[in-house]
Amino acid sequence: MIRAITRSARRHPAVVLVIWLVIAAAGFTVGNGVFARMTTTVGAVAGSESQQGAEAMGDADLAPPVINAVVSGASTDDPAFRTAVSTAVSDLRGIDGVLAVSDPFGEQAPVAADGKAVLINVELAHQGDLLADRVQQRLTDIDGATVVASGGPLTDREFNNQATSDTRRAEIISAPLLLLLLLLVFMSLIAAGLPLLIAVVGVGGTFSALLVMSFFTDVSIYSIQVTTMLAIGLGVDYALLMVSRFREERAVIADPSEALAVAAERAGRTILFSGLTVAVSLASLVAFADPFLRSIGVAGAAVVLIDMLAAITLLPALLQLLRHRIKPARGRGERGRAFAAVAAGVQKMPALTLFAVLIGLVVAGLSVTDLRLDTSNPKSLPADSATRRLTEELREHFPALAGPSAITIVAHTNPDSPELADFQRRAAEVPGVSVVDPGRSGGGLTVLQATPDEPTSSPETAGAVRALRDLEAPFTVQVTGDAARLADYEQQLKERLPITAGIVLLATFILLLAFTRSVLIPLKALITNLLSLVASLGVVVWVFQEGHLVGLLGGERMDGIDLTVPVVVAAIAFGLSTDYEVFVLSRIRERRLAGAAPDQSVREGLQRSGGIVTAAALLLAVTFAGFMTGGFAPIKEVGLGLVLAVAIDAVIVRMLLVPATMTVLGRAAWWAPRFLGGRPPALSASPTKEPEPQLTLTDRARR
Repeated sequence: MIRAITRSARRHPAVVLVIWLVIAAAGFTVGNGVFARMTTTVGAVAGSESQQGAEAMGDADLAPPVINAVVSGASTDDPAFRTAVSTAVSDLRGIDGVLAVSDPFGEQAPVAADGKAVLINVELAHQGDLLADRVQQRLTDIDGATVVASGGPLTDREFNNQATSDTRRAEIISAPLLLLLLLLVFMSLIAAGLPLLIAVVGVGGTFSALLVMSFFTDVSIYSIQVTTMLAIGLGVDYALLMVSRFREERAVIADPSEALAVAAERAGRTILFSGLTVAVSLASLVAFADPFLRSIGVAGAAVVLIDMLAAITLLPALLQLLRHRIKPARGRGERGRAFAAVAAGVQKMPALTLFAVLIGLVVAGLSVTDLRLDTSNPKSLPADSATRRLTEELREHFPALAGPSAITIVAHTNPDSPELADFQRRAAEVPGVSVVDPGRSGGGLTVLQATPDEPTSSPETAGAVRALRDLEAPFTVQVTGDAARLADYEQQLKERLPITAGIVLLATFILLLAFTRSVLIPLKALITNLLSLVASLGVVVWVFQEGHLVGLLGGERMDGIDLTVPVVVAAIAFGLSTDYEVFVLSRIRERRLAGAAPDQSVREGLQRSGGIVTAAALLLAVTFAGFMTGGFAPIKEVGLGLVLAVAIDAVIVRMLLVPATMTVLGRAAWWAPRFLGGRPPALSASPTKEPEPQLTLTDRARR
């Protein structure tokens, strides 16, 4: 199949080029419309009690959008200050679409601890940006006062803008670095430009895939960052593999067209299996009910397949057009000797190396046992954001209101029900809850707000959610709010993660089995991939949750890791680990098929693939590191996790664990049942001392 696809692309390069240009253009024009259709919803589990409670409140109009503003700068007893604030409140009440405005000087209004601020709450009829802008403008126009306004549509937009700006910043930073590194790898502007072109096509495909998806389900705004990372990183990786293989084949095959045919078939097979394994890993996220994870799963898998198809069609077409301008690789006999030397050193003491590396990975992953999930909150945004500043203003002037988010209880009964009063009393006695206040009512519902003693991510608050849900009542009760959503999300992980992980492991094992024709090698790959994943997540917890060295990344210690990060990092990192496994195994298997002994095939395979894997990992790490420069904490966490996963996998696992385990296994590594063809056949002739690419029949006859 690969031979037919790449041959067709080489025979009709102009047609292939036009098709892909149209696809890319559509992605950057029509596909850009996806930004207007995205949602900021993260961590909402469809069908869960928290989601049902939120929907019930929405249907009864008990949860209108609210803009909150802290107005400070003068004493609340100052007549001029009171007049300016009261005038603004009156003007706000006259704006069409404003449902209600609180009286900051009323008897029920909170009193600032320092007497130098007031709090205004503005309820809106809808989430429209124009209405929110009018309200914000009138608030900020209060004379002689400092106003910080956020909440409702303003906060949603701030999260959206932060996601968009982070993506653009990452692309601006990573693109020139990628080009520079590619120039150093290829020493040719044309060869270096090809991987970037594939990456651009992948980004365009990202926008198109997300746009199509948005017509069928919710698409999270944050998915654009992760899928863009993948599009750029994998596009560059696959193109690097193909172009490098073409230059390598040109060094031993005089005819550029024939060298391209060999390179496209062999590299194309590796890219195909690599793309399928990464796509399967990402597609597993569809099993979760969170729109964000579904977005990553569907769009991420689509993007990987787009990059894969571009690499095995567009790239051969471009190489066909530019085949005489891409120079052969130089110094074939010297390239990769350092990697072969490392492998040889490992093979002298494989058991000791295996033990030392495994201990190191386990130690790095120890902190993952303390992993605590948390929801996205104002602390996730930069310190200068309005949402974050409002939190700080509340903490300074109204400390009683700056505590943890309330646990919302939706009671399906009237507010004057005696049973409700009894339920409220018992709810206030639940451990971990300080007070339960009455909220809105209407449509046969009454809302109670339970204030927890500890932050949302704490075990005590999770226990309070469970206890509230266990309280008996003669009416239907639904517990929602941030803490309840987090509890439902964690429950979803407990229920679905084992099944999802099992499917991914099985699918990856089958793909690697088909690729290697071996049983033990896929098993070894799964175990080492999981170890590198645990080590990466452990360091993320150590940095962001425990606060070690987090300042170096421009961040700060968080109460917990964002609830989406572990699953996203696990899916992507596991796929990428398998990606590099395929890169290395493809060359080891080629040398084994060429007649090399097991140990020799490992050394020669690493000699051939070590440079490519290292370069690919460096390029991918640069891409992921670009997203660590943004201001949104969850994306920083994802970026660090993936940078670590790539570095650990490419340097420690591929260069140390692979030769160590392959040496320990010896010939048994290539065992397979008869129906899979058994061990790869060894040629009767001894392999050449200097490893060479496997030749085509034409070249064999010619020699």
